[in-house]
Amino acid sequence: MPQENHDHDGIGRRTLLRVAAAGGLGAALLAARGFGGPFLEQRGLLSADGAFAATSTELSDLLFYVETFPTSPLIVSPFTDELPIPRALRPVARTEYSSWASPPGPGNGQQNSIANERHQIWPSAIGYPDPLVYKIDLQVRTHAFTTSQVLPIDKNGRPARSFDASGRIYAAGTRRTLPPSTIYGFNGTFPGPRINAEYGRPVLVRFANHLDENPMNLDRQDFGAPDASFLTHLHNAHTAPESDGNPHYSMLYGPKAVGYEPGTWCDNLYLNWPAGGDDREKQSFFWFHDHRMDHTGSNVYKGMVGLYPIYDQKNGTDMGDERRGLRLPGVRKNYGDGSFDVDYDVPLAFYDCRLDDGVTTHKDVHDGMGEYPEAQNPKTHPEWWGKTFYRHFPNHGFVGDLFTVNGTAYPVMHVKRRKYRFRFLDASIARIYEFKLMSSTKGPKSSVSLGYKGDELEGQYRIPDGQQCMKFTQIASDGGLLPFAIPRDSFELWPAKRREVIIDFTRYQDGTPTTKGDVVYLTNVMKMPDGRMWETSSRFSSDPNYKVPVLKFVIGDSAPDNSLIPQPMQQLRALPPLPSNWRNLLDDRKIFEVERGSSGPDVEWLINGKPFEPATVASSLRNPRGATPLAQQKKGSFALWEIRNGGGGWVHPFHLHMEEHRTVMRNGRDVTKTPDKGHPDDVSREDLVALDPSESVIVYRGFRDFTGPYVAHCHNLAHEDHAMMFGWEITP
Repeated sequence: MPQENHDHDGIGRRTLLRVAAAGGLGAALLAARGFGGPFLEQRGLLSADGAFAATSTELSDLLFYVETFPTSPLIVSPFTDELPIPRALRPVARTEYSSWASPPGPGNGQQNSIANERHQIWPSAIGYPDPLVYKIDLQVRTHAFTTSQVLPIDKNGRPARSFDASGRIYAAGTRRTLPPSTIYGFNGTFPGPRINAEYGRPVLVRFANHLDENPMNLDRQDFGAPDASFLTHLHNAHTAPESDGNPHYSMLYGPKAVGYEPGTWCDNLYLNWPAGGDDREKQSFFWFHDHRMDHTGSNVYKGMVGLYPIYDQKNGTDMGDERRGLRLPGVRKNYGDGSFDVDYDVPLAFYDCRLDDGVTTHKDVHDGMGEYPEAQNPKTHPEWWGKTFYRHFPNHGFVGDLFTVNGTAYPVMHVKRRKYRFRFLDASIARIYEFKLMSSTKGPKSSVSLGYKGDELEGQYRIPDGQQCMKFTQIASDGGLLPFAIPRDSFELWPAKRREVIIDFTRYQDGTPTTKGDVVYLTNVMKMPDGRMWETSSRFSSDPNYKVPVLKFVIGDSAPDNSLIPQPMQQLRALPPLPSNWRNLLDDRKIFEVERGSSGPDVEWLINGKPFEPATVASSLRNPRGATPLAQQKKGSFALWEIRNGGGGWVHPFHLHMEEHRTVMRNGRDVTKTPDKGHPDDVSREDLVALDPSESVIVYRGFRDFTGPYVAHCHNLAHEDHAMMFGWEITP
């Protein structure tokens, strides 16, 4: 059976967490077990005779954290960098991959470089062609969030000193150019490659780990998996466990570890096959990201994000050609090798970060566990000024104060005067956004110039005179096309969720036509000062002064447009059937409650009172039938699962791998006919349950086509990385 991961001198990560929480008793237990001699000796916690010589206070001080965050320098010229729009990655030619030392294939040992796994279903078994093959390398590279000059400021908005890697100190008020941040990137970029996929045409991606290589001699700082391993998850593809990228699988099979180590590779096979072969289960926008156990958040924050729109050519329904099928915006360009691009169809990946100010102490539980010895924390790092700052284990969660789109802070997009399709993705650790389309006569003003301080500086800019000027037409959610389009004044975007909308840049919401040179701001109106939950939003107590522009649209010339906005009663995608007697399944439902651990300050985030155990299938809480069934489902079965928020003033974006679900009840109310006003997407298929404080949500989902281990977890990645995850499996 796989053992707990030991990252330093024999002390397991979760052992240290529990020991620190247990105080003196835990310290005695640690000493009695003889864990971590060299690690403790280096920190003066062993006596001359080798005995444990630390009080519980000293141990706690060593292991826990400093709950302070830097204020990022102010971007002086926002909305000048053009929005980067990733183009489609091109596949590897068959003649090339056939000559690889270990070419892809369906045989035993062909799924990874360890040669111990095979693909559960090869495309030919379902009548599909051989896959297009892509090669993606995990690389250490750099990334710049802006080309603008920046002004270093403190938490009160006052000009502050800054530093550089050579040790030079710059006086307060000195404008600077940001140094590039070190990233771990898919093919060395952030966001990583975009694979435009199609149903019926499988894709195989060879992910190769080169994170041990550092050709630019970059400082890796103090976050990112300390062993440079990775585990890629295509969120939320209908995929066999060996290609799913989940730690319940990886700890039992394949690498039999937290992830794939440097120098290894794996072939993830994405069949692009809807669950059960049912066209109603087709989706439209995946993304791939790291899922390495205990360090998903730090690896994603360090850059491991890629895009995977998926199209449906059947009957031309949604193939990226606005002349056919549903006639959604998009002009397709085929390249003859199976890849293609679609103009006017734009993915937008949202990501918030903080940049180091050089004076904030780095002190985190992960430092106490010896994961980043070169950083020599606790200490300040003036040499990292202006680079990404991360705290793994904050008491109130991690949010950034700098908002980026496709890796660029406060970009501008010059659009044609026509309709566009936008695919929104929240790639943030914890931040939830609420977006509106606004006009502003006076334009953005820095929060500093408006007199804001502290958390009110998050987002850096505001449009005080901003007014809603356009509506969104939502056409898709996590699970693909909606049954019917929904006009939206605003919409929330939770971590890992996707929303797809059409924006018509030819007219305003009052019917007035737009003109060349008009400006519209995509604006965040949800104030979320920490990782717990929002402070203000449209659904609760809105703050009319919190209007943070994130992306600037500048309207240009008219362009040909053959697309159509769906009519109110035009069906986009029929929903899979829900059994008329689904209520009869309620007594046998499986129940999982997410909650904060009680043994210490954020020592663990738990599900049903237990931390994630990668080799174990979780058990349900006692259901109305009086049973506590294992989280196991027969292949081909369907069931009701209940996800509960245990409270504590937190919200949880809870993700279930492998198949989408239908929400049937929220807080005990049937939402199959009339959705909750706060969650209109409940009428669609989704892969993530948005749990408001103390909420209960019951979902109906299937378990088809594959067998083996999967996971479910909170997609607030600070929670997932600290044990808010459970293993489940599909049995034959």
